[in-house]
Amino acid sequence: MKIVSVEIFDAKSPQTFMNKLQPILIRINTDEGISGLGEVGLAFGVGRNAGIAYTKEIAEGFLIGADPMQTEKIWETLFRKTFWGFDGGPVIGAGISAVDEACWDIKGKALGVPVYQLLGGKTRDKLRAYASQLQFGWDIINPKPAASIKDYANQAVKAISAGYDAVKLNPLAFDEKGQFSAKDNTKNLPAQQIKTLVDRMTAVRDAIGNDNDIILETHAMLSDTTAIQVGRALEGLNIMYFEESTPPINPLVMKRVRDNVRIPLASGERIYTRWGFRPFIEDQILAVVQPDIQLAGGISEGRKICDYANIYDIAVQLHVCGGPVATAAALQLEAVIPNFIIHEHVKPAEHQDNMGLIEQELLPKNGYFSIPDEPGLGITLNERVMKKYPKITV
Repeated sequence: MKIVSVEIFDAKSPQTFMNKLQPILIRINTDEGISGLGEVGLAFGVGRNAGIAYTKEIAEGFLIGADPMQTEKIWETLFRKTFWGFDGGPVIGAGISAVDEACWDIKGKALGVPVYQLLGGKTRDKLRAYASQLQFGWDIINPKPAASIKDYANQAVKAISAGYDAVKLNPLAFDEKGQFSAKDNTKNLPAQQIKTLVDRMTAVRDAIGNDNDIILETHAMLSDTTAIQVGRALEGLNIMYFEESTPPINPLVMKRVRDNVRIPLASGERIYTRWGFRPFIEDQILAVVQPDIQLAGGISEGRKICDYANIYDIAVQLHVCGGPVATAAALQLEAVIPNFIIHEHVKPAEHQDNMGLIEQELLPKNGYFSIPDEPGLGITLNERVMKKYPKITV
């Protein structure tokens, strides 16, 4: 089997992140008529145009004529033979990841089995999910950022009422007027800011009770000093884990947080490849690793990161904040790994501009995802919808 063409779809639509994402999808086509889907993991933030351009370059230089069944060979080629591929990073990692996922999709379809079978088979039949980023509002139509204490409680109740038993929020992202906070969170936090933080998180805990989990997120906005302040202030609320307490560019800084806070730490959406995760795993800084397999190296590298973490009894929650191909790929890997803990689900993923990109509906029911059993990733591109988006063909 040989790759004969690669299509790159720019599914960009008018958006605000709070209710829409902007996925970049690829389709790899073969001479045997089998195609595979992948996603360039830059559906939000800055860099999507670079991701499109990089994916086009590697398609032109390395993919045409390659055998998509040789996923390991292709991955090693893109990592080691492109000069800039070493260490990945968001743009390069996104291109490699999309290609890897599409090749796994082809492999599963060619063999007539879902990807999870090729990875070792399911260790579970459904996947627990949590409602992520409640501070943006748990709504699709006209979401409003949480501002008041009551807003935080109400958003949490909406999510729990929809069947989730775990929620995640960043209580520092917005100020008391619902505007993105302009405060410097790397210096000592004043008493009033700590009070606001505690009041918001306490309101969520009181609203959802002690039988549901809360995940604390700070998007690496903090220094080790302020992360320790935040962690210590919230230790009494039974937080499930503390995500991106500090930027992942310095493992020793995060280690100081681990040593001074009695809440398990999590990180990984901005850590790339198993080499990037190495210090966080081997020094046991993290209790939960959160690789984004749209950025960290695809299914091939994601499996290695998860297995590496499992040696040290570290749990896995894949970072998922993208289009439906990202969700489909995550579900296949999460179905297999024994150290899976929970699946991330963001409300913008439910917007029709996002869900409509494929024929299937990948949404949780009562807080759990089912695992697609169809060959490959178990999804099909919605040709009618994709026609309205720009496409590059190599």
